Amino acid sequence: MTPRKDERPTTQARLQAVINQSRNIMRKDAGLNGELDRLPQLAWLLFLKAFDDLEDEREMVESDYRPVLEEPYRWRDWVRGQDLTGEPLLRFVNAELLPMLRGLQGTGRAGDPRDTLARVFQDTTNKMLSGHLLRQLVDQLDRIAFSSNDDIHTMAVFYESMLREMRDAAGDSGEFYTPRPLIRFIVEQVDPQPGERVLDPAVGTGGFLVEAFRHMTAGDVSVEDVSAVKHGLRGIEKKPMPYLLAQMNLLLHGIDRPNLVEDNSLNHSLAEVRRDGVDVVLTNPPFGGEEEKLVQANFPVNFRTAETAWLFLQSVMARIERSRTGRCGIVVPNSVLFDTGVGGRIKADLMKRFNLHTVVRLPNGVFAPYTIIPSNVLFFEKGAQGPVWFYEITAPEGRKNYTKTKPMRFEEFADCQDWWGGRTREGRVENEHAWVVPVQEIAASGHNLDLHNPHRPDDLEHRSPRELVAELIETERELLALYEQLQQEIEEFRL
Repeated sequence: MTPRKDERPTTQARLQAVINQSRNIMRKDAGLNGELDRLPQLAWLLFLKAFDDLEDEREMVESDYRPVLEEPYRWRDWVRGQDLTGEPLLRFVNAELLPMLRGLQGTGRAGDPRDTLARVFQDTTNKMLSGHLLRQLVDQLDRIAFSSNDDIHTMAVFYESMLREMRDAAGDSGEFYTPRPLIRFIVEQVDPQPGERVLDPAVGTGGFLVEAFRHMTAGDVSVEDVSAVKHGLRGIEKKPMPYLLAQMNLLLHGIDRPNLVEDNSLNHSLAEVRRDGVDVVLTNPPFGGEEEKLVQANFPVNFRTAETAWLFLQSVMARIERSRTGRCGIVVPNSVLFDTGVGGRIKADLMKRFNLHTVVRLPNGVFAPYTIIPSNVLFFEKGAQGPVWFYEITAPEGRKNYTKTKPMRFEEFADCQDWWGGRTREGRVENEHAWVVPVQEIAASGHNLDLHNPHRPDDLEHRSPRELVAELIETERELLALYEQLQQEIEEFRL
C-alpha cells in the first residue's frame, strides 16, 4: 500500500489552511464560476478521498473485504501512485475515471456502495479546465485523513460552513435551505429513537438527517444502536447537486453508507409509498413550485393540485400511516394553513387519520433574505385527533427581521421547548404565546389553521410593507392555484 504523503495529525488550523488553499486554487480556474461551481467540484473530490480512506480502513480490518474500486481508479492510485498532471490528468479524469464511476453496477439493494457511486457521479462533471490546477487541488485534499475522527469532525464543521455559503449564493436564484437552529428544534421535538426509520423526502444537502443522527446517537448509546441509526436514516432528493452534497455531508458526519436516493418523492403513488413506510418524517419540502399532471395523477382526484407543498404533505401522511409510532415535523408556508379549498380537504383528511397536535408559527423572516413568506411547522402523529395547540414564536425584542449575518438562534426556541411538555406533551397551558383550539371549531371553519394569537392583537401598523406585500402575493398565488384547480375539475367533468 502506498503511504500517504503526510501522516501527521491534521490540526484544526492546518485543516482550515488546506481548505482555504483549495478554494484559492479553484478560484484561479476559468471553468469554475462562483461557489455554485466550486463547492460541487470540491465535494465530489472530497467524496472520492473519503471513500478511499474508508476502503483502506476496511481492507485492513476485514480480511475478506472486496474493494469497490480497483486500480487505477482508487484515489491512492491516480493521486499518489501516478505523476499525472496537465492534459494527461484531465484526460484520465474526464475520459476514464468519471465514465467508470457512472457505469458501476451494484445489487440494487439500499446502501450498496457501487449503486451509490453510480448515482452520485451520474450527473457529475469535472468543470476545471486546467489540469495543473486540478493537480494542485488534489494534492491539497490528499492532506486530509478521513480515517481520523478528529479530521472528520473538523472537516464536517468546515463543510457545513461552506454549505451555508452555497445557500447564500443559491438564494439569489430562488433556492434556500433550512436554518440549522430550526432543524435542531424540529428534530428535538419529534424525538426520533434508535431503531426507528427516519426519512427526509426532500433531503436537500442532508441537514435533517445529520441532525437526526446527532440526536439519536447522543449520550450513552451502544455500538449496535449507532449501527441501527445509520441503517434507519433515509433521504430522497431529485436534484443532482444537492444529492451529491448530501452524500458528502453524511459521510463527513460518520454515516459511512448513506441511504440516499436520487429521485422525485412525488413520482410514486400513495399506495407505493405506504408499502415503503417509515416511522418518522422530518422535512422542509419545496413550496411555491408546481408539478406536472403526470405527477399529480399519483394522488386522489379530489386531492389533486399542482402545488408541491400539498403533494408532499399527502405523501408524508402515506409514509407514516402504517407505523404504530408514525410521526412527522414538516415546514409549510402560510398558504397551507389558510387554504379551505383542495387544501381544506387535505387537512380534513390529515385530521381524520392523524393527530395534528401542534402548529408552531415561526417569526417572520426566518428564511430571509431568500424569502419572507411566513412559515410554520406542523407536528402530527398516528392517533385520534384532539384539540390543536398553537404556539407563536416571536422575534427577540428590537428585531424586526433576520439577515445572513444575524440569523435566528436556537435559544429563541427555548420557551417553546419548556412549554412543550416532553414526549407526552403533558401539562401544557395557554399563555401569551400558546393557545388551544377545539377540533370542532377548526372543522367548522373549513379547516382553516391560519389562526392568530388571541392573546396578542394582530398589529398591522408594526409590520413592514415588505412583509404585508409578501403575504398578499402568497394569497394571490393560492387563489390562482384554486382557480386552476377549479378549471381542471370543470375540464375533467366535461370529459
